[in-house]
Amino acid sequence: MEFKDYYQLLGVDRDAKQEDIKKAYRKLARKYHPDVSKEPDAEVRMKEVNEAFAVLSDPETRAAYDNVGKGFQPGQDFRPPPGWNSGYEFSEHNFSGAEAADFSDFFSELFGSRMGRSASRGGAQFHVRGEDHHAKISLDLEDAYQGGVRTLTLRSPQMDERGRVVMAERTLEVRIPKGVHEGQVIRLAGQGSPGLGGAQAGDLYLEVQLKAHPRYRIDGQDVYATLPVAPWEAALGATVEAKVPDGVVEVRIPEGSQSGRKLRLKGRGIPGPTAGDLYLVLDVVLPPASNPKARALYQTMASELAFNPRQGL
Repeated sequence: MEFKDYYQLLGVDRDAKQEDIKKAYRKLARKYHPDVSKEPDAEVRMKEVNEAFAVLSDPETRAAYDNVGKGFQPGQDFRPPPGWNSGYEFSEHNFSGAEAADFSDFFSELFGSRMGRSASRGGAQFHVRGEDHHAKISLDLEDAYQGGVRTLTLRSPQMDERGRVVMAERTLEVRIPKGVHEGQVIRLAGQGSPGLGGAQAGDLYLEVQLKAHPRYRIDGQDVYATLPVAPWEAALGATVEAKVPDGVVEVRIPEGSQSGRKLRLKGRGIPGPTAGDLYLVLDVVLPPASNPKARALYQTMASELAFNPRQGL
C-alpha cells in the first residue's frame, strides 16, 4: 500500500492553519469538480482532494495522520505499525460510510474503523446528548491476570486560538477488570463529550490491546511460554519450578522429553468465564563445554552412548 501525502494533494504546508486548508480545498474543488472541470482526470483528482480534505480538516484525524506518517514520502510502501493509534481519543462525528466508500485503501487502513458512526441525537433542538468518544489503550499481560485500577493518559487534538492543531492530554483512573482480553471494550459512562442544554454526556469506550511480552505469547485466551530444561531433566524426567504470569508453579517434566514438547496447564491462561490455558514449550538447553571437566563428560557420552540424532534422515 502506498503512502498518501494529503498536504501535497492540497498544496499546503504541514503547519498550515485550518483556514488555509479550507481555502486550498475550495480552490481545487472549483478546478476539478466533474460537473464543471475540463481536466481529463477531474473525477480521480476530485476524489483525492475530498479524501485529503476529510482527513486534514478534522483536528482529530489530522493529528493521528501526522503522527503515523512521520518520515514517509508519497508513493512509499506503507503499513501502519501495530498500536500506532493507542492512546488517541476520537469522537464519533467524522466519516459516514457513503463518504468513505470513495476513499482509498490507505484511508481505510487508518480510519476505516470509524466509518459509519454517529452520535446519538434526541430531544429538543438545544437538548442534545454528548458525543461518545473512542480510544485504544495498551495494557500489560499482568493487567489481564490481575485487573485493578490503572492511571491512563489519553491524547486528543484540539484547535488553539491561532487555528492550529495541538494535542491535549487528560488522565483517568480506570478500573481494569480481571480477565480483560484483546479487543474487549471498557465503557466509561459520562466521559465523552458534554451534552447540550443539560443533556446527558456521552460515554468513552476504551478498546483493549495487549502489549507484546518478552516472555509470553498470547493467542486469544491462551498463553504460551518457553521453559528451558537441562538435558538430564528432559531425559530422566524431573519436577521443576516455572514462572507463570500469576506466580510460580511446579511442573513435572516427563521422562524422554524433547525440545518443542508442550506441557498444558489447564485454566492457567487469561482468566474469564472460560479461562484459557497456559502452554509451556520445552527447550532443552545444553551446558557449554567451557572447562576440562565438562569436555571430558561430553567425550564420555560421545564414546559410550550409541546415539545418532540424524539416524533415519
